[in-house]
Amino acid sequence: MKIASVIGVRPQFVKASVVSRELRKKHEEILIHTGQHYDYQMNKIFFDQLNIPEPECHLDIGSGSHGFQTGEMLKKIEEVLIKEKPDLVLTYGDTNSTLAGALAASKLHIKNAHVESGLRSFDRSMPEEINRILTDHCSDILFCPTKNAVENLKNEGITENAYLTGDVMVDSLFCNREIAENKSTILNDLGLKSKEYLVATIHRASNTDNEENLKNIVDAFSELNETVIFPLHPRTEKLLKTYGLYDKLKSSVILTKPMGFFEFIKLMDHARMILTDSGGIQKEAYVLKVPCITLRENTEWVETIEDGWNVLVGTDKNKIIEMIYRFNPSLNTHSNRFGNGSAGAKIVSVLDDFS
Repeated sequence: MKIASVIGVRPQFVKASVVSRELRKKHEEILIHTGQHYDYQMNKIFFDQLNIPEPECHLDIGSGSHGFQTGEMLKKIEEVLIKEKPDLVLTYGDTNSTLAGALAASKLHIKNAHVESGLRSFDRSMPEEINRILTDHCSDILFCPTKNAVENLKNEGITENAYLTGDVMVDSLFCNREIAENKSTILNDLGLKSKEYLVATIHRASNTDNEENLKNIVDAFSELNETVIFPLHPRTEKLLKTYGLYDKLKSSVILTKPMGFFEFIKLMDHARMILTDSGGIQKEAYVLKVPCITLRENTEWVETIEDGWNVLVGTDKNKIIEMIYRFNPSLNTHSNRFGNGSAGAKIVSVLDDFS
């Protein structure tokens, strides 16, 4: 079977590295890279570290508004699909690249499979939530990472060809955690000791594009008696400077460029706690058994909340600080909610039956 996989951002590169490895044992795969993430630290370094095959198609879309990005991707993906004539299009997650790939396949009557189906934050002000819902409802095969995801689809009337596979990020962590531990020198490079620092990531528009929210986060980080490692997404760095907040972070907040996969996995693995507005990092923190404080009002990864390893604080400065010192999850509540590291094989096994 000829499969076209659509990717465009860092988390999708990691997921595709797992699935592509299994896919290419039996099937022909074409990787379509939309270019949603395009500089080396956000893009090429992941291909290099994870041995992802070089994409056959680079669309070079780059940055832009949601409408512009999605429209350009839809147009260019359609051109590739008409030329390549795949039997199936495979999409990942909840980005503009995901939605564009799913729509292009649907318009051309090509079967579409969605990895990470069924996630819901129930907040339609999030562009990612709209992308998830629309992608799921125009997909022919839906791969769900958790039981909650299966139930969400069922509640929306989607029961046919919805499969509980576990999460492919667990596969990737299991495969690469030891490699990251042995290969990365990030702790030495930054002068860090295990479990004596926090890791922070902020990139979501509701935080970066809202000056008050970003200021509250910066003020919280600056009032901590903690070392905070803060890899900066390009948009976050730009807006910190635009709002005059960049120089207000005190010296204990160590700002870095975006990191490679191995560096960031090791950094998270040895952190005392993680502060983030990322969906995927909440889940990775859970798998690594690192307490997570989420700077959002809701989450699509409700399992991390239910098991007591993640807490939502929004952008309330006092609540952020309080939870950093008070939040202490118990190992007794940690469970195997995201699978056992075999999601990639399960996904390909299902696809085998459709070939």
